[in-house]
Amino acid sequence: MPRARLARRSGVVAARLLGSAVVLLAGALTSSAQDFAAGKSSFNKCLACHAVGEGARNKVGPELNGLDGRKSGVAPDYNYSDANKNSGITWNEAQFKDYIRDPKAKIPGTKMAFAGIKNEKEINDLWAFIAQFDKDGKAKQ
Repeated sequence: MPRARLARRSGVVAARLLGSAVVLLAGALTSSAQDFAAGKSSFNKCLACHAVGEGARNKVGPELNGLDGRKSGVAPDYNYSDANKNSGITWNEAQFKDYIRDPKAKIPGTKMAFAGIKNEKEINDLWAFIAQFDKDGKAKQ
């Protein structure tokens, strides 16, 4: 195959690969935005007891700002159960997902009265929403 033709063909292949990468990236970004929106919607189940975001305060349950990396039982001015204070949990994605499926099974003796969320997509979306807030309630993104 002549060099000029090979170079043209390589350029076409590279352009197609780049175009595919852009489409995949755009899809991932859109999916991420949809996850936050779905997570925010799912958080409505939590709003009666918890707050998150700027100005969040403790309610029946503690505020959830900066949850990722926070030890269980340490939100200021919240009266935790001994079970939560002594659980040894440092919240991260895996701990949260396990907990939110069945809080009383994860921390026996917790005072959280919530049956849990069983749907994996909803759990993932909820974590994406909650985890975006730093300890001051500002979105990390």
